[in-house]
Amino acid sequence: MRTLVILLLASFATVTYAAESRPNILFIVGDDMGYADVGFHGCKDIPTPNLDALAASGVRFTSGYVTGPYCSPTRAALLTGRYQQRFGHEFNPGAPNAGLPLTETTIANRLKAAGYVTGLVGKWHLGAQDAMQPPKRGFDEFFGFLGGAHSYFQSAGILRGTEPVKELDYTTDAFGREACDFIQKHKGRPWFLYLAFNAVHTPMHATDDRLAKFPNIADKQRRTYDAMMLAMDEAIGKVRAKLAETGQTENTLVTFISDNGGPTMPGVTINGSVNLPLRGSKRTTLEGGVRVPFIVSWPAKLKPAVFDQPAIQLDLNATALAAAGVERKPEWKLDGVDLLPFLTGAKSGPPHEALFWRFGEQMAVRAGDFKLVRYDTTADGVAAGRKAGTSPLKLYNLREDIGESKDLAAAQPDKVKELQSLWDTWNTANVKPLWGGGRTDNDGPEPGAPAKKKGKLAK
Repeated sequence: MRTLVILLLASFATVTYAAESRPNILFIVGDDMGYADVGFHGCKDIPTPNLDALAASGVRFTSGYVTGPYCSPTRAALLTGRYQQRFGHEFNPGAPNAGLPLTETTIANRLKAAGYVTGLVGKWHLGAQDAMQPPKRGFDEFFGFLGGAHSYFQSAGILRGTEPVKELDYTTDAFGREACDFIQKHKGRPWFLYLAFNAVHTPMHATDDRLAKFPNIADKQRRTYDAMMLAMDEAIGKVRAKLAETGQTENTLVTFISDNGGPTMPGVTINGSVNLPLRGSKRTTLEGGVRVPFIVSWPAKLKPAVFDQPAIQLDLNATALAAAGVERKPEWKLDGVDLLPFLTGAKSGPPHEALFWRFGEQMAVRAGDFKLVRYDTTADGVAAGRKAGTSPLKLYNLREDIGESKDLAAAQPDKVKELQSLWDTWNTANVKPLWGGGRTDNDGPEPGAPAKKKGKLAK
């Protein structure tokens, strides 16, 4: 009997140790950020010390991408680990019954099944129907809103679980606090937190104290944007401080991306962002629409580094599952790659043969340094009386021409054929969009009117 007890205790200790040794996982997503608007990309007018410190603590990607130039589809791909075109979530859901198809399994589902406690703080934008809401998609806890955009000051539309929240100061501050509370509460077991800020998406709402820190920014929209970015950076700083305070920094895998590029052209809700040196905007398959700030930090496993090979947010899903010890199954049909072997040096070379995009009539494929793209010509400026459309196929060498200014299609027709063939093969596994057409920014209404006494608002 004593031997049996010892064996049982040893078995329990092994299971407990295995659970405790698994990393916490924190996905942080910014909304509609400009590529140029962080210090680690050279931004001068917005202090982002906490994001810069996060980048310095881990691996900063110079060619980090998302799978589309719109909010909801890239979030669907992040949480499922699959190209959104595989299941029809190609555009932002506009209809009341539209959202992440119930056939899809989220990373929260998978990690919850593996013993993780799971939480979402912030923006959902993957369906408002009861069956599509976060509590039904694998999240034990939810604090945030269901749509694509929201007032930063009004509580109308903010939920805790399924219950309305009655008081709110400023969403970015509230989301930071809620994230800290989640980290504190669950420090004794492995957890997954998806922290999805609505900053810096419109409406342009900033607090007075932060606006006052940018007296030399003449442009009102840019000044408000800077104050909104500052708020998000401060919230991320508080989250990182809570990880340190609770002794969880070393064994927490933290990732950071923007959901798409900054909106800088007509047809999208422009917020004052800057994508330089990239060309293009949110809603285009040019680099300015799909290349984003991209960080992976896990101090216990990864040394600080810069990673130049192309990667995509699908990989964050696969990497997190691998870090958590969740066995990847073929029937899941994940498109992402576990980046850990590439980041530790166990593997060399590019994680992907190619990366792909399809957004209505727009498309792109990147293989190595070359990118073949058909994009929304609104990015080029539309002459009076001429409707926007899509460009002919253009070929760029991104290593030599990050701004996509020199079309090589005529000079290198064989390369065009090669990349087109790769894209055609990838596209055979996609389905038709379930809704939408992608011609306008349809993130939806912004519930509630802002409380002016709490901050100055850009009109």
